[in-house]
Amino acid sequence: MHWYIAKIVFRIICGDGLHQPQFDEQLRLIKAVDEAAACKKAHSIGIFEQDEFISTDGKRVQWKFIGVPELNPLVSIADGAELLSSIHEPEDAEGYISLIHQRALRFNTVKAKAVSDNSFVTADSLS
Repeated sequence: MHWYIAKIVFRIICGDGLHQPQFDEQLRLIKAVDEAAACKKAHSIGIFEQDEFISTDGKRVQWKFIGVPELNPLVSIADGAELLSSIHEPEDAEGYISLIHQRALRFNTVKAKAVSDNSFVTADSLS
């Protein structure tokens, strides 16, 4: 058996769909005998996890499976192993760097608060 990382993409449609298009790209860990079986399994997960429900404000919400655009073998499972890499070519490099810094700051602030509240405990926070 081999491990793979599959990107499974869903479209989120709220109400009549007259809103900014939303897509959820999920990275899933897949165990399969080969790449073809991993792709089939990832596709099955996408189909199975499509959903439709009524939101708290009474609007119909749909999660529609779009596809599996990426499937990558996981060569090594070790501390610090690279799982996935993507290269970005933004038109505004400084804007992209600023966005990354904002996200990192927000993540670290939320993590620090959760650890101080004892509501988010990880192995790192215990050492």
